[in-house]
Amino acid sequence: MQPIKALLFDVFGTVVDWRSSVVAELKALGEKHGIDPGTDWGKFAQEWRNGYLQNTRRIADGGSGPQNVDTMHREILDDLLKSSEWSHIGPLWDEPTREHINLAWHRLNGRWPDTVEGLHALKKQTIISTLSNGNVRLLVDMAKHAGLPWDMVFSTELFNTFKPNPKAYLEAIRHLSLPPENCAMVAAHIYDLRAARSHGLRTIYVRRPDEDTEALKTVPEVKGKADGGEVDYVVDSFTELAKILAAGDV
Repeated sequence: MQPIKALLFDVFGTVVDWRSSVVAELKALGEKHGIDPGTDWGKFAQEWRNGYLQNTRRIADGGSGPQNVDTMHREILDDLLKSSEWSHIGPLWDEPTREHINLAWHRLNGRWPDTVEGLHALKKQTIISTLSNGNVRLLVDMAKHAGLPWDMVFSTELFNTFKPNPKAYLEAIRHLSLPPENCAMVAAHIYDLRAARSHGLRTIYVRRPDEDTEALKTVPEVKGKADGGEVDYVVDSFTELAKILAAGDV
């Protein structure tokens, strides 16, 4: 089997715990503006995230819409604040407030316990790069904020598409000057890995809390190929993956 020379990482949910970071910022903003302390900010954050997932998938399939995720997040935020469920918050958040909370996605913490340690260990063995739908500035800001030691930042913004469009994967490996069999996609989302695998990349599924719940309704358990599954490896952390690579078990 060909050695893995580059790891391409999905970021939201796989590398960073977006949920806890965004909810914490929303809650703090709610307290500042006197919003009901019983407000379900977790639901608000998930609806914001769902809008992002729906829009990126639609655009990846050829639909129209913003290529910049900051712009997309802002449009979704404004729509949420006009909706019947959240319209009571809308008048309380002026333009500077909305601009500030929209950039919460730039300030996500590397809160999975293994993230930073694992990336540093993997960086010693392979090229490590993002391959994310997040825009370039978002990914750079996040890396600085959370201490993420990327060798390269690939954003689908550079390729004028979003995952899982084939162009995202093929352009990333082209720029790395590597054949697909020497590259592996690392993600907590099975749809991302299925797309990468269809173009010859190796695939590594990382189990993360609450990240693939909808997909796993139809795929009860993601298994590695050694167990008859559809991805190459299943791990619970980046540190576990680093040990597998160090042992030459790939």
